[in-house]
Amino acid sequence: MREQKSEPTGPDERFEDLVDELLGIEGVTPPSGGGGFGRSALRFHGRMFAMLVRGHLVVKLPATRVDALVDDGEGVRFDANKGTPMREWFSLDPGSTVDWLPLSHEALDFARSNRTDRRE
Repeated sequence: MREQKSEPTGPDERFEDLVDELLGIEGVTPPSGGGGFGRSALRFHGRMFAMLVRGHLVVKLPATRVDALVDDGEGVRFDANKGTPMREWFSLDPGSTVDWLPLSHEALDFARSNRTDRRE
């Protein structure tokens, strides 16, 4: 009999599970590792859409969606330690009840829409 997988206990394990869930989707690539900004980012055709930063899930979403999540108290605008919040990047509060997978799918859908809106 197969042992049932327990719920992830920390953000690293939760993010690993998220990566495992999303990697089967065409165009999604895993975090590259190494150093620098985006080393933990999931990418869609080279564009970052979700990453783990200091234990927080950070996703790229439309600015209006980020505004709504911030207004609901679910987290804050991500600032990449530069002191200036980025309008399309959202850092989910670790205590939030927002599910990581659907939020990451929203970010993936946003990355898909941006890919078709821009000239390649």
